[in-house]
Amino acid sequence: MLPVHFVFIGVAIGMMGTLVYARDTYRGLTQPNRVSWTLWTVAPLLALSSEIHSHADWQWVMTLSVGVGPLIVVIASFANHGAVWKLGPFDVACGLASIVGLIVWLVTANDTMALGSFMMADGLASLPTLRKAWLAPETETVWPYATALISSSLTLATVTAWTSANVAFPVQILLMDLLLVALISGKIGPRFRDELQELPTVPLERVLRAREEK
Repeated sequence: MLPVHFVFIGVAIGMMGTLVYARDTYRGLTQPNRVSWTLWTVAPLLALSSEIHSHADWQWVMTLSVGVGPLIVVIASFANHGAVWKLGPFDVACGLASIVGLIVWLVTANDTMALGSFMMADGLASLPTLRKAWLAPETETVWPYATALISSSLTLATVTAWTSANVAFPVQILLMDLLLVALISGKIGPRFRDELQELPTVPLERVLRAREEK
């Protein structure tokens, strides 16, 4: 277990990556999905109040940082309207479903249901950016996800009591960022599509003829 002050080191590392993303957004080099980044702002700030109320350890500092960082990105996206990913029905649907999850989290008195609905809301908020990272990784910047991966790992390494209040959100961030880093840096989506295009295809006429012969 690491000393608790490593949380602040992790926060600093994570914030640096997010600021790079905001800079690239302002310059038009990155196109953030506003649905994801807006909800990534709202959800952690709501979770922050819950963690403080639950007397969570210093891990709440990371939650604060992962809420403030996306807010900076959203502001940067309004400074450069050309650097915004065009939203479609899938993005809107995920955003609305995520909001429903947040509402359930706010109104329910059941701790288990509250935790589940919050994590569902955060996961749904991430789907538009996951889809974008699969379709067009060149429109993303890997740094905020890579540094958030380091930040969440350091945060988990400082946990003294492994309760849901302390570890649920950092674990979800770690897994989501791990997937995003793989999709963006590995360009898995385009490579997979290229491999599919290179596969030999059988003309439809031959398929029909083979069926008739049988």
